[in-house]
Amino acid sequence: MPTNVELEKYADLIVRTAVHIQPGQELWINAPIHVPELVRLIAKRAYEEGAKRVHVEWQDELLTKLTYQLAPDEAFEQYPAWRAQAVTELAQQGGAYLLIKSGDPELLKDVDPKRVADYSRVSSAALAKWREYMSSKRMTWSIVAAPSDNWAKLVFPELDAEAAVEALWQAIFRAVRVHLEDPVQAWKEHNDALLAKRAYLNGKQYKKLHYRAPGTDLVIELPENHLWNGGISTNERGNTFNPNVPTEEVYTAPRREGTNGVVRSTKPLSYQGNLIENFSLTFENGRVVDFQAEKGCDSLKTMLDLDGNSRYLGEAALVPHRSPISESNLIFFNTLFDENASNHLALGNAYPTCVEGGASMSREELERAGLNQSILHVDFMIGSAEMDIDGIAEDGRVEPIFRQGNWAF
Repeated sequence: MPTNVELEKYADLIVRTAVHIQPGQELWINAPIHVPELVRLIAKRAYEEGAKRVHVEWQDELLTKLTYQLAPDEAFEQYPAWRAQAVTELAQQGGAYLLIKSGDPELLKDVDPKRVADYSRVSSAALAKWREYMSSKRMTWSIVAAPSDNWAKLVFPELDAEAAVEALWQAIFRAVRVHLEDPVQAWKEHNDALLAKRAYLNGKQYKKLHYRAPGTDLVIELPENHLWNGGISTNERGNTFNPNVPTEEVYTAPRREGTNGVVRSTKPLSYQGNLIENFSLTFENGRVVDFQAEKGCDSLKTMLDLDGNSRYLGEAALVPHRSPISESNLIFFNTLFDENASNHLALGNAYPTCVEGGASMSREELERAGLNQSILHVDFMIGSAEMDIDGIAEDGRVEPIFRQGNWAF
């Protein structure tokens, strides 16, 4: 187990930087049942920062698996209305939401994928209003992580369970800068660096991005007046927060029908308790028209067919190969970490904040602006030390953005 000092520094970073609790604010923590010490420390720090109330929603992945295996079909045809109402009210009242990810990446590998897909659809529909608050940054939210036995053994198969969990704790602490003397200050400096990258790219307003790497030759067109985001965010009340801890990315939204070519994954994707590995996607006019996978092809197809827009891209993110997570040489089998070791794309929904004025646009206005709308949003990793990316200006001028996996400017 990590030391109390390490856990206290992590809890402090989560409260002061990730969700950045404000006096009088409520905090909802969605947490795995095996990390009560961390949750209690987060609650303690939140109250010390002036939180009005901390709600904890405990999750047990073994019970989740039992439900998928044994519950009747009708259990996956509806979502608990009380929970949808509760988290939506939290968002409307200016509360903060924290998700602590800790699941087994292969938890549902033996479960009928139709059940998983059906429940994903009904939950997305029930939580649509809440997700709208999140994607438009009208509420405070963040995702962090803590180890579980099965996840740790997947990352460190050569170690016994106890040693693997300890090794994963230390890998998480390094990734989120908790190993440094002052993690909160380190994150301030890191956020400032990401803001500088965002400003440079927003000033360029490239028409297209051209990706080249082994197995990848892809051109992505960007919408007019697109915006690059990443690192720190600001909610509608003017309070800052970090939606993902860790994060190394800056990102924007592709134009829905503007992606053409082929792209190959460079890291495994954990989707709904299944691993998808070594896959490629072929795009024509924005839509995936062909795909292949060495492992998890059925899960990939289920994801692509989740709704009418899940075969279109919603995000293009840039992450340098020289970054803390990448340089760890670990595959985390967890998108929160692996996406921050690699350039990545996301299938499905685009964030409204990726276009000027998008946070106040209706769904129809976002579609006219070129942003994809879907109940899906799944990131997959495509970057490597061999990737080059060019920015193509409106007048056809070509400028380097990435060379050999790293920033070219």
